Amino acid sequence: MGVITYDMEITSPIPPTKMFKVFVLDFDNLIPKILPQAIKSVEIIHGDGGAGTIKLITFGEGSQFKSVKHQVDRIDKDNFTYSYSIIEGDALMGILESISYEIKIEASPDGGSICKNSSKYHTKGDAQITEEQIKGGKDKAAGMFKAVEAYLLANPDAYN
Repeated sequence: MGVITYDMEITSPIPPTKMFKVFVLDFDNLIPKILPQAIKSVEIIHGDGGAGTIKLITFGEGSQFKSVKHQVDRIDKDNFTYSYSIIEGDALMGILESISYEIKIEASPDGGSICKNSSKYHTKGDAQITEEQIKGGKDKAAGMFKAVEAYLLANPDAYN
């Protein structure tokens, strides 16, 4: 099994407390409302939302994939960090054991936030994943982050 790591950073004018609350803690409720073409639904199938929770994410009509199972590995509300793994589903494309993500939202000097995301693609055997496949996932994640940002900018009293 090989591991391919990809890191990215996205900046936002939204403060980290609010961005973490929305992008991590209320993701399951908000994303299907503001991006139904990307994610149709998120259902907890085991757990209470904390570490060990398993969620079934069903993608919307605009996605090339049907669904994935997502496992919460760690959540730290005080330090705005969240780790989770995709452990099952067609997004693993038959060549990945799992994809693990670590998200940290930090304060930026201008009062906004910086979202740091590290993704680790765990391949099966000597299977290869292309830069284009990784870029596709990165672009979707950035798009969701920016959609949350746009929602919060348009609804400044939400999540206060």
